[in-house]
Amino acid sequence: MRTVEVLPHPVKEEAGWIPLADGTRLAARIWRPVDSDNEPVPAVLEFIPYRQRDLTARRDSVNHPYLAGYGYACARVDLRGSGDSAGLLADEYLEQELQDAAEILGWLAEQPWCSGRTGMMGISWGGFNALQVAARRPPSLAAIAVLSCSDDRYADDVHYMGGCLLSDNLSWASTMFAYNSCPPDPATFGEGWRRQWFERLTACEPWLAEWLRHQHRDDYWRHGSVCEDYSSVGCPVLAVSGWADGYSNAVFRLMQHLDVPRRGLIGPWSHKYPHLGLPGPAIGFLQELVRWWDHWLKDADNGAMDGPMLRVWMQESMPPSTAYDERPGRWVGEPSWPSPHVDRVRFPLGQNLIARPGEEPRSRPLSVESPLSVGQFAGKWCSYNAPPDLPYDQREEDGGSLVFDTAPLTERCEILGGPVAELDLEVDRPTAMVAVRLSDVAPEGRATRVTYGLLNLTHRDGHGEPSPLQPGQRYRVRVQLNGVAQVFPPGHQIRMSLSTSYWPLAWPPPEPVRMTVHPENSALQLPIRPVEEPDEVPTPAFGEPEGAPVLATTQLRPGEQCWNVSRDLVGYDSALEVVKDLGVVRFDDIDLAVTRRAYERYSWTADQLDSVRGEIEWTMAFQRGDWSVRTTSRTVLTSDRTEFHLHAELDAYEGDQRVFSRNWQQTIPRDLV
Repeated sequence: MRTVEVLPHPVKEEAGWIPLADGTRLAARIWRPVDSDNEPVPAVLEFIPYRQRDLTARRDSVNHPYLAGYGYACARVDLRGSGDSAGLLADEYLEQELQDAAEILGWLAEQPWCSGRTGMMGISWGGFNALQVAARRPPSLAAIAVLSCSDDRYADDVHYMGGCLLSDNLSWASTMFAYNSCPPDPATFGEGWRRQWFERLTACEPWLAEWLRHQHRDDYWRHGSVCEDYSSVGCPVLAVSGWADGYSNAVFRLMQHLDVPRRGLIGPWSHKYPHLGLPGPAIGFLQELVRWWDHWLKDADNGAMDGPMLRVWMQESMPPSTAYDERPGRWVGEPSWPSPHVDRVRFPLGQNLIARPGEEPRSRPLSVESPLSVGQFAGKWCSYNAPPDLPYDQREEDGGSLVFDTAPLTERCEILGGPVAELDLEVDRPTAMVAVRLSDVAPEGRATRVTYGLLNLTHRDGHGEPSPLQPGQRYRVRVQLNGVAQVFPPGHQIRMSLSTSYWPLAWPPPEPVRMTVHPENSALQLPIRPVEEPDEVPTPAFGEPEGAPVLATTQLRPGEQCWNVSRDLVGYDSALEVVKDLGVVRFDDIDLAVTRRAYERYSWTADQLDSVRGEIEWTMAFQRGDWSVRTTSRTVLTSDRTEFHLHAELDAYEGDQRVFSRNWQQTIPRDLV
């Protein structure tokens, strides 16, 4: 990324508080042009719980001063109960959070340095609440830019996928369990910091319990799901994600269903802003944001809405790897979504083969009961830019799956969108799942997973009211795979693999399941984009990545990243262990040393489904001079055929003295999961 030292407007930074009507004060950092005192500018809000004073300070220092230098007042505000903001944070996207956001926008619009027009932006949580606040239509909100988020909190978020419980549900709940235990900074919060900290510790709960109590689509998940009423969004939307991210599907849906000016962008990236994105190529995304805000907040006739509605990175074939620096490809554009350039083509299935359209291959029923080892090389549901968290070679996974291959391709094939598996199947248990993987198989046999989809078969008729399966009864189901843009070269094969479990990416069913597929009534739908279609995107499509100078920090202890798969062939114990340790980092401007370390372990024994176990441990620490605080948290999730068992621990320390400790034990019934 190119650092821009001199921007069109000199920028000043202000840290302080935004008062809310109920007396709560929220910690804010605002960057704005020096001359905005005399020349008011639009304001842009990012509203998230990740501590603007330290944990997101480096990222914020790149983004917000850059935008401010182009004539915006950029406000980075900590949610109620997070960072230095007062109050308590009890869950994601609560009504209180959305009301607070609307009140902040109103406050910003009324400031003498603001023109009265506002926008919201954010990645992940900040994208979620920006989209949700846009559905409330606060008066000053003129446009939003949302990244790596979803319009559907149940079916397409970190919690459940196709009605299957994701292990990232445990991982993410554990992350927030740790973050919610952190204190405000005495240097800014003042003498009341300890009282506020203990209020947070006392109120801290493992959110996982609440999320497990809502195993189906209900009002809990409908709240904040814009897909319930797309017409509620009344301002222009820029929606962005990456193919290595977990949230690319929402960009397609927003382009299809919103009835406001909109643009979509999907690159090769993981869960990061595109100018910081890996796998590359990163792009000049902040320049794109400036054009977007100039058009919608300053009425600039700058061509921000020219060109295709949707721009995506068409990925070339690559050998399987758990991490990529770059994904070769090219930008292509679509005038709308669904695109007139994409044809949905149905390929019938035969005896372990994907036949050509129109063929009627002979076949017999095929059965599989997958070992729990299928899924060890699945990577994370969402790549958080912490390699090696991408899927590895699928050949070992395919050994425990039903596999269907095309013949070697005679010409280049490009797909854009979400494939669909149409399956005629039966199972021998009342609760079952199917995982469908689509892979690019090279001539020497290496299999790179391109996309995948999950379906809890009890949700075959919808996520609101699932129903048990009748063993031996045949069902016709559709499994939606994640959207993707991918090239399959000549000589390669397209493979579809089916398995009855996909652990530890998804929690397995309560009992071993044998699934029988009837290929003669089954098919694979591929969204084929003919290679002769124009790309409709100029070259180069984007500028080089730029940003403001990054905040100075000092690495006091190096971090550690690892991803280990282990198998004990004596006791048949297996595990996936993940370490995400950022070491100890000192934020030089505030002389604060911060420690963040997460350890995840997903384990099982042989094919014993009641042996699966997820365990997450976190350490968070803050130190300045004689002030030193630390929290440690641990979450363990196990299950049997009828129940989930949750154990959690939280300890807090001042110096070496433990000042708070609490344990949780909860049992939650399984309900067709």
